[in-house]
Amino acid sequence: MIINKEWRVLTVGDGDLSFSASLLTHHQPSSLTATVFDDSEILLAKYAVNDYDTLLQKKCPVLCGFDVMDPSSWGAIKKHYFDVVIFQFPLIPAFKSHQEFQEKCKEVHINTLNRQLLRTFLIHSFEHFLDPNGARLCYITSKDVKPYKEWNIENALHRNTDIEYLGWHNFDIDAFPGYKVRNVDRDKHVKDTKGITYVWSDNKQHPLKQELSAAVYKGEAYCELCATGPYNNTEDKLRHNQTRKHLNMLNYEALWQLLLDRENEI
Repeated sequence: MIINKEWRVLTVGDGDLSFSASLLTHHQPSSLTATVFDDSEILLAKYAVNDYDTLLQKKCPVLCGFDVMDPSSWGAIKKHYFDVVIFQFPLIPAFKSHQEFQEKCKEVHINTLNRQLLRTFLIHSFEHFLDPNGARLCYITSKDVKPYKEWNIENALHRNTDIEYLGWHNFDIDAFPGYKVRNVDRDKHVKDTKGITYVWSDNKQHPLKQELSAAVYKGEAYCELCATGPYNNTEDKLRHNQTRKHLNMLNYEALWQLLLDRENEI
């Protein structure tokens, strides 16, 4: 992950705060503010080992009960202050009951809800958190496995906005000693899977773009939706287009477009 020591960093939804603690200790940004979705009591009860006190002892601001989708939860977060906002391995929390699942997924698929979380993160970061005169960057670190790879992260999230996808780079967890990727709902480590950090800015000519890799699955020989290819010939690609994987992705895209269309109607 590319971190400039002159940057002011905001971390979003950092479960046990181990990422923020490692970032502060080993990369030493100019300033760091950490946020957690859970309130402090739930955080301490859920994660027997956490870095809440570690950050407070280092005088790093920590805001618990922070929901990036709900401005009323942002408390004293400085507006238009940060250079980069980072969201590590985001995933909506598990539903507490079958009834809650039925209510929240009555009109939308869970795939759409996860995409909506990330899109809202991007929009709110550029509108509220990032300094107009700063680096103006958003990082999302995710995985190339289900369900993450079904969110079409590189193409779908910033659609119909002024936000530009700049590219990606591999996330090296070894550069963050002590960081543990946690299950979002319980005190359990997630299987160590290769991470990818995706980068956005509203500066289309951002100099960081030169240090990033461009989207790989572009052009007629590839399937952008499924992130597969290259195909040897047209017949191979047509066969792929009939697979369950591709048909599922087409369905996810159609559902996502419905949500974006509703956005435009508001």
